[in-house]
Amino acid sequence: MKPSRFAAAVIATVLAFAAAATPAHAAGTLTMLGADVSSLQRTLDLGGKYYNASGAAANPYDILKSAGVNYARLRIWNNPASGYNNKAKVLQQAKAIKAKGLKLLIDFHYSDTWADPGKQYTPAAWANHSISQLGTDVYNYTYDVCTALKSQGTTPDSIQVGNEINVGMLWPKGQVVSNNFAPLATLLKQGYNAVKACNSATQVWVHVADADSMANMRWFYDGIKSQGVPWDVTALSYYCMWHGTLANLYNVIADARTRYGKPVVIAETAYQFTTADADSEKNSIPGTVLCDNIPATFAGQAQQFTWVQNTARNAGAVGVFYWEPTWYAIKGNGWDPANINGTGDGWDNMAIFDWNGRVNPNIRWTP
Repeated sequence: MKPSRFAAAVIATVLAFAAAATPAHAAGTLTMLGADVSSLQRTLDLGGKYYNASGAAANPYDILKSAGVNYARLRIWNNPASGYNNKAKVLQQAKAIKAKGLKLLIDFHYSDTWADPGKQYTPAAWANHSISQLGTDVYNYTYDVCTALKSQGTTPDSIQVGNEINVGMLWPKGQVVSNNFAPLATLLKQGYNAVKACNSATQVWVHVADADSMANMRWFYDGIKSQGVPWDVTALSYYCMWHGTLANLYNVIADARTRYGKPVVIAETAYQFTTADADSEKNSIPGTVLCDNIPATFAGQAQQFTWVQNTARNAGAVGVFYWEPTWYAIKGNGWDPANINGTGDGWDNMAIFDWNGRVNPNIRWTP
């Protein structure tokens, strides 16, 4: 007997949630076990220390590797006031990452500061450029950074052309308005071509924060596909406090994978380990905002991350990246590149290191 639409939805939800909590061996393999370590160099330069589960001081990359990490992600801003996350610092940190045998993902924001679904500020140097000129800017800048990395022996394994570009990038010229994807497509094609001209084996990711909505995910990727935009990896952000249930995540991943025929990666996720705040900067996500009744503890943080990995794996994704696991509260490593010394760290309860730099002993990245 064919179940009613409501009954079918309930069954699908139950099955998806069950898949989320099943052991790692239940489905495929996560080959990209990632960590965004974009703030790490600043912490180290300020004298910050990292300690393993035994309490011994250790190299933070070694600590991450021992927890299962095999891929590192670095954001790049064009000309940030802080002097961090720019080309020179990315080149420096890429050497440290590759020296540890980790793969490298470069996340181009195409901005002098944060780019996300709510803001995509064009770099000051490009502010008055036409969409055609911006396309050339994207190509030249992407190619320049990629070839500089390649020349020093740290060729990127993957490159994101834009960060969480739900409704476009390089606003207002590259913003999607009235369902017109043509301007954004111009930019994405130039980014893709630049990456492939630098190194044909480097994967190009297109990244949105649409893990919460099947409709939004389809709207975006259908839109760029209709404009002939090429890409290699479909990348989504998933923060449970913003993006809904694990069951919904499962369905969005599965649909994206089959609909576009490309590997899917969760490019960002995280969960809090405490309800407290380490500094004067308000936490980006309060510790009281919980998911799945999982407490804000080291054990809870590890449990939620495991569930996200299991969900992604069982839905057919190939990777999961934890966002800024090393960004614990260090004075002088604030969130605002225009006032890095004067602002604090809103992520101190979301890192996997406590306020003294000791790692969560429970957390693991699993294939």
